[in-house]
Amino acid sequence: MDRTLVIMAAGLGTRYGGVKQIERLGPGGEILMEYAICDALDAGFNKMVIIIKDDMLGDMKELFCDRIERRTGIEIKYAIQDNRRFTEKYPQFSGRSKPFGTVHAVLCAKELIKTPFAVVNADDYYGRDAFRVIAAELPKLGCAADACMVAYRLKNTVSEFGTVTRGVCTAEDGVLTDVRETYKIKLFPDGTIRDTSESDEGVLLDPDSLVSMNMWGCHHEMLDVMERYFYDFLAKLSPDEQKAECLLPTMMGELSRSGDVKISVLGSSDRWFGLTYREDKPGAANELMKLHEAGVYPPKLWI
Repeated sequence: MDRTLVIMAAGLGTRYGGVKQIERLGPGGEILMEYAICDALDAGFNKMVIIIKDDMLGDMKELFCDRIERRTGIEIKYAIQDNRRFTEKYPQFSGRSKPFGTVHAVLCAKELIKTPFAVVNADDYYGRDAFRVIAAELPKLGCAADACMVAYRLKNTVSEFGTVTRGVCTAEDGVLTDVRETYKIKLFPDGTIRDTSESDEGVLLDPDSLVSMNMWGCHHEMLDVMERYFYDFLAKLSPDEQKAECLLPTMMGELSRSGDVKISVLGSSDRWFGLTYREDKPGAANELMKLHEAGVYPPKLWI
């Protein structure tokens, strides 16, 4: 069965202070999304789509053409996340510079996605097992009403260098019942994790809470649902809300609460890590080196 991996790589990297999607971290100069592609190929994915900003296209093609396409025979396709896509009827947002969010990002690749697909972030390491479990679940998705996600424990996804945003999930009998997009989650010196979006002392969070790291699995018919959801989002958006985003966890939470989509929650034995702040870079590089030294990956990713 054909499976498509969709990698979202068009973020601005504001907190990181640069284009973290192409930060070289591996021992052979690999970037994080190369590990996602490697793990996805090993799990049985055979189509790749990367969503980028227009000014990244040349760098992406130069990097991946030789390192991956020629060595694996896989074709990588690129979609440009442009704020003009799907917003023609809303000229009030024509001057907006901030991207419209992850739902819009996936929609910008709609014409390239013809199979069940998994969508991930470019700046996160999900692990080999995570790709295996989601690849095994994709053939079970029969229509837009079926979806899945890989969940991680909150305590394994925070940064010691600042706050993070996570989709805090609740589930019942392995099915998602809600997602609450939670901003300014902070790891405190005493080891507690708190939601500081409304106060400096924060609201205590369960470190073992399930969270979304934007690893979703969908039938390709879900793209039509996403499109309707995004248009509803735009219709309700005030012209002065130039920073509001249409986010996958929020959409999935609403669809699960309404009963329109049944989202299976999948577990993984892997530990997540990624780049939120520039200070995260040495730790991420060290984690990758450990994986290479342990034989999870060869000395260089592409031989």
